[in-house]
Amino acid sequence: MEATKPNAPQQPKPQAQPAKAVKKADNNKPVTSDVKGIKNAIWVIVICFVLAECFYIFGLGNGGNFKFSDAGNYLCHWAMPAGVTSTPQNLLGTMYMGGFVVPIILTCLFTVIVLAIERWFALSKAGGKGNQTKFVADVKKALNNKNVAEAENLCRKQQGSVGAIVYSALQKYKEMEQSPLPKEQKLGIIQQQIEEATALEMPSLQQNLPICATLTTLGTLLGLFGTVLGMIKSFSALSQSGAPDSTALSTGISEALVNTASGIATASLALIAYNYYTNKIDNLTYAVDELGFAIVNAYAANHEK
Repeated sequence: MEATKPNAPQQPKPQAQPAKAVKKADNNKPVTSDVKGIKNAIWVIVICFVLAECFYIFGLGNGGNFKFSDAGNYLCHWAMPAGVTSTPQNLLGTMYMGGFVVPIILTCLFTVIVLAIERWFALSKAGGKGNQTKFVADVKKALNNKNVAEAENLCRKQQGSVGAIVYSALQKYKEMEQSPLPKEQKLGIIQQQIEEATALEMPSLQQNLPICATLTTLGTLLGLFGTVLGMIKSFSALSQSGAPDSTALSTGISEALVNTASGIATASLALIAYNYYTNKIDNLTYAVDELGFAIVNAYAANHEK
């Protein structure tokens, strides 16, 4: 009789690994424009001032931009010894003769350039993806077809300020469909939601534009201030007894003209940037108003209560 073999311990069967769930897009995820920009522009102004001073001293004041009376070769104009006179050899040297007002105007100019670039990136992000006119038309078409889900999907794809505001209004739209409130009150709540979402979005769009508006006026005033200082020096040179000091006279005239031109250039650039970006914000606002009106009308037309 054969000996019975002891039962070998059974190995546990490997458990089937659960199939990895395919990550689906969260359709309930809130839509935000996420517009970011320079929050504290004071540091921009400080950095631009430092850069303007360096450019004024080492760029405009470079010794190669002047002809010195002793035929010396100096690194910068400020390194020129006492008793030595200089004559600008090019436009950069002429700008240097504008005096201490020049780096202040350059600070304003650099600040305008930096903030204009910053607003371009911020408002490009706020504008979202795709054509805004087409987005407005597609959302209105979806609302006319009573397809709120499609309108929400369009807002998710748009990823801009208009899409974020409209999405919040559509969420309130669906919430009011389940509310027992009177119809007129529901319409008022939807309209209020649109206004509140717009009010929350606008500060991020208009950020730093007041600085550009201020520099529009400040650049002109600084140019005028430098012009007056230059004319004072010119008349002081003419009022001296004997032959007028031609060097002092030319320096005063250069200071007046350089500051005038620099101030006008800064103010013009600031004005162009301010008007351009204000117009872009207005276009976004018009799109929000149009779609907000369409949402309220769609609810009024599609619901009896």
